[in-house]
Amino acid sequence: MKLLILSILTGVLFTSNITWLGDFNEAKVTAAQTHKLILINFSGSDWCGPCIRERKEILENEAFEKYAADNLVLVRADFPRQKKNQLSKEQTQRNEALADKYNPDGKFPYTILMDENGKALKDWDGFPNESAESFVGQIASFSASGK
Repeated sequence: MKLLILSILTGVLFTSNITWLGDFNEAKVTAAQTHKLILINFSGSDWCGPCIRERKEILENEAFEKYAADNLVLVRADFPRQKKNQLSKEQTQRNEALADKYNPDGKFPYTILMDENGKALKDWDGFPNESAESFVGQIASFSASGK
């Protein structure tokens, strides 16, 4: 019984409290209000091996999630191929418009760090071949707040 309670509490404690937005305009408003950086991740969540690896090894890593919760506004522009994973027409249009502007070559995965005004600060073309901690360190070096 003690093990069950401990397992439940551990699950609650380590549950992600970050939110990935699907609307870049909403992200810019939030970033301006909170003075946070914006991180956009272009992904093919159900077909792109490096995208899946980036999500699992970096973006869902505790170190990244902890940092992101306090310092980033996150945007995911996903382009799934399987019918069961298809997005709404509106979300697909938002993702395509975002890709037209920031990822016209259709790179996957492609991740961009922006300031609160939408100015690109750094990008990662392909899988960032580094630890989640190193990835966070690169982002933190751009943080105006120094958090």
